[in-house]
Amino acid sequence: MEQNKNSPTKRVRCIVKLGGAAITCKNKLETIDEENLKEVSTHLRQAFLPDSTSANVLGMDWSKRPGQSEAPSFIDDFGDQPVADSESFIAVHGAGSFGHFQASKSGVHKGGLSRPLVKAGFVATRISVTSLNLEIVRALAREGIPSIGMSPFSCGWSTCQRNMTEADISMVTKAIDTGFVPVLHGDAVLDTLQECTILSGDVIIRYLAAELKPEFVVFLTDVLGVYDRPPVEPGAVLIREIAVLEDGSWSVVKPKLEDTIEFTVAAHDTTGGMVTKITEAAMIAKLGIDVYITKAGTDHSVKALSGILKGGIPDDWLGTAIRYVS
Repeated sequence: MEQNKNSPTKRVRCIVKLGGAAITCKNKLETIDEENLKEVSTHLRQAFLPDSTSANVLGMDWSKRPGQSEAPSFIDDFGDQPVADSESFIAVHGAGSFGHFQASKSGVHKGGLSRPLVKAGFVATRISVTSLNLEIVRALAREGIPSIGMSPFSCGWSTCQRNMTEADISMVTKAIDTGFVPVLHGDAVLDTLQECTILSGDVIIRYLAAELKPEFVVFLTDVLGVYDRPPVEPGAVLIREIAVLEDGSWSVVKPKLEDTIEFTVAAHDTTGGMVTKITEAAMIAKLGIDVYITKAGTDHSVKALSGILKGGIPDDWLGTAIRYVS
């Protein structure tokens, strides 16, 4: 792996993963969960623009919306106001009902750009995931968050047999230093061995965490955290804390479990689902960076985003904390 020497002068407080299942309707092709996305965007504003309120938000999405006769204008609202103080953070989102269908049907994750179906699927996957990225950027911008969409493929990121080999983060660090919030996403990328593959948002977060050393990382999902089995099954138990050891192995600390943990991956999910999420989260925790997994749009996510969990996990917080233990 080629190490990038660029690092922002501003400390990155947090990297946030917006789970695809939390911000889209995963069983409805290319459908955004507008209510959840709005709630998540509001919580991000409250966490990282601490002086902002719903009454003084300066919207940054000046494009026409469906059903509107003209584009909204907030220009007069700005006046001579100084730029608001904000905490630096990065958002990375999953694809949910965007991209997974196109990638799985064409086999993009398996490679083989010489096949017409794979090449067409590569294009179709990128159209889908970048359209979602734009809508998330717009949702954040409407909350006054100066968000900038960034695609791994367009930034020159690539893999070898699905493992990251090249990732120039210079534009990410420049965006942070100039006060913008980079918004990245899982993407179809070139692969030196199999020609192409899917680079998941969870892998992107692990790489960014290693390079930028944020204070903490938060995964916002459609469930309260990691369970010992699929959460829809009777008797599923929420895992409250996972300890990661020096060798990267991990074990459940709280609660004590008697049964083996099972994880399933949806048939259309080309990124590995919960298995990949925990593996990548454990690698982040091994760096000494706390990871919190909890449900998007809840009071539990608000606490995770605020950073107060670093001082200790309250008994009433519902989620999964993943931490390094020496």
